[in-house]
Amino acid sequence: MSLAALWIFAAWVTVRDGLNLAWVTVYNSNVAQPSETLLLELQKERRLSVSRVVNPALVPSAELAAQRSRTDAAAAEFRRLTRTDVMRFAATDGLQRRIDRTSRQLDQLNSARNVVDARQVDRNRVAGAYNDSIDALFQTYYALATLDDDEIAKDTRTLISLNWARELISREDALLTGIIGAGRFGQAEVAQFIQLVGAERNVMDLAQADLEEPLPDVRRRLKNSAALVRLHDLEDMVAEQGRPGLRVPVSGEQWQSTTSAALAQLHDVVSGAGTTMIDRAAPVAAGVIIRLVLAGVLGLVAVIASVILSITTARALVRQLEKLREAALELANERLPGVVARLAQGEKVDVHAEVPPLNFGPDVIGQVGAAFNTVQETAIRTAVEEAQLRQSIRDILLSLARRTQSLVHRQLTLLDVMERRESDPAELKDLFRIDHLATRMRRNAENLIVLSGASPARAWRRSVPMVDVVRGALAEVEDYTRVTVLPMGQTALNGRAVGDVIHLLAELIENAVSFSPPYTMVQVGGQVVASGYALEIEDRGLGMSPDDLESANQRIADPPEFNLSSTARLGLYVVSRLAERHGIRVSLKASPYGGTTAVVLLPRELVMENGDEQPEQETRPRLDRRERGAREIALVGAPDADPLPVQEVVPVPRAAETPRPEPAAGPEPPAASFTPSGLPFRVPQASLAPALAEEPTGGTEPEDEEDRSPEDIRKIMGSFQSGTRRGRSEAAKLLGEGEDNL
Repeated sequence: MSLAALWIFAAWVTVRDGLNLAWVTVYNSNVAQPSETLLLELQKERRLSVSRVVNPALVPSAELAAQRSRTDAAAAEFRRLTRTDVMRFAATDGLQRRIDRTSRQLDQLNSARNVVDARQVDRNRVAGAYNDSIDALFQTYYALATLDDDEIAKDTRTLISLNWARELISREDALLTGIIGAGRFGQAEVAQFIQLVGAERNVMDLAQADLEEPLPDVRRRLKNSAALVRLHDLEDMVAEQGRPGLRVPVSGEQWQSTTSAALAQLHDVVSGAGTTMIDRAAPVAAGVIIRLVLAGVLGLVAVIASVILSITTARALVRQLEKLREAALELANERLPGVVARLAQGEKVDVHAEVPPLNFGPDVIGQVGAAFNTVQETAIRTAVEEAQLRQSIRDILLSLARRTQSLVHRQLTLLDVMERRESDPAELKDLFRIDHLATRMRRNAENLIVLSGASPARAWRRSVPMVDVVRGALAEVEDYTRVTVLPMGQTALNGRAVGDVIHLLAELIENAVSFSPPYTMVQVGGQVVASGYALEIEDRGLGMSPDDLESANQRIADPPEFNLSSTARLGLYVVSRLAERHGIRVSLKASPYGGTTAVVLLPRELVMENGDEQPEQETRPRLDRRERGAREIALVGAPDADPLPVQEVVPVPRAAETPRPEPAAGPEPPAASFTPSGLPFRVPQASLAPALAEEPTGGTEPEDEEDRSPEDIRKIMGSFQSGTRRGRSEAAKLLGEGEDNL
């Protein structure tokens, strides 16, 4: 202790000077730089607020709000840096009091802003509220110029004077901007402007005189500045010609451009001079450090002995700490990520087996190791519980979806029976609407199935024409009448992907219809490309920003793990999961019409062009009577009925429907298709006896209803409707003639 006391006394003499110079860097980074940014933002907000009070049309509210946000950000950064530990240690009591006063003045800006928004005061009081905060900042500046080194302190005061001259020019700018916005000078505003001009020139002259010796280049730049000369000319013109009640002799654009150039040049000068001052302090600090080293040589022997003692006694502690560090890194980088990955794959994890305890002895480090054992065990147990919770949520979603899906299928079956026996066009129209709502409910239930990670029940054994796939997606969209389907070409989609592609297209089309004005149309088109088949869904809405497009495309290409907090864009998650299941690429881009275009690229293995394995009549989906009747009513039309969706989507096979058996003499049954998970699809009646698979012959009708083409059915329904109308009109005529005879 005696050696340490002697060494400290010998070194303190030079340490004090070194600390004073070291505080220059601390003051510059923690006070000067953030306060300079805050000063600039306060000056800009003062000018906009004065203009806003004079004439709200001059400053839009959005521009003022943006400037206030920048001012608040600068104020928050100033508070953060001035409240750091190193700043509190370096600041004197006087400097700390002035920093606190500046913070209190900044807190009062909100009340001044409310007054500006309400336009309850004049522009002079508004400018005064901002002047108080800026004055508090300059008081903080003057507290920085109290260093022991006289030259550095003098140079600091000179830079503060230059910055104050810049503030006076900014006050001139705010005052004259308000006068120009009002249209004429007030009673005392001419004298106020002249006072500001005189103060600014006086401060500028004194600062230039002080810069003569230390910074002659800076003085020469200020003296030969063309921007300052133009500013002074305009100041003289306003001072000479300005009178109460008269207009300002300069325009707002001319004044703003001149003051902006002068303020920018002064800012550059002050910043450059401050950097030069910091550089000048470096050699002085080096000399102080040299003296400190020389003064500390006497205690070097004692220091070396202390270091040797510390190394020998702390080596065991260091080894224990290294073991603890390695265990922590192993948990963070290897063990815990591996456990989480295994939990994500559905494996069961034994917490005690994955967290072997670490033994570091009974000392303090051993106690830290025991605490670390508890931490890692808790972390892994929490991960296990979180995975179990996510799996339970998936199971709940799947259960609810399956139940809802079963009810919807039963509802569709009941609607099918009701539509078959209904002949009233108005009632049939309502039944078709209910059918359409049920179809949309089925898609919502399938969304829950996709979220749970399972596969929907809808599946097709044969390929389906692409136009029928798109029409099936339209049948699941509410505003289907606003969708225009362009020609699709002679292309079919593999049956195993039909249900998921219909679901995917329905989500994208519904999104396009929902986020576009009701008077616009959404176009859906497709064509064969080199990589497969491309479908484009284009809306003419407001579109998305580039950042939103990039975020949405990233979310589709790399879907994150579903959790309860990611419900903002649930449709994108469903689309990404469906696309990932079949290797489909979905991307969003800006439309030339201002909206958004969704491009769905189906891989070549899912697409079958004209002339592939199955002919068109084999690949076209077979519609039940209800859906074919819905399509015919929509094509022919009913009296006073709104258009209904063209439901050419292939329905899920129901219990009431019996698929048509294959002829016994036909070709071999097609190879079994496989689901995305690798399980084969069951082919109905594939193992049926040939005698049972044959079609019955000798019916009363010359042609089976299921074999009729949509055109034949349309003609039959049209003829039936025309005959019905003609019969009704003739009956009405006969009834009228009978009444006349009576």
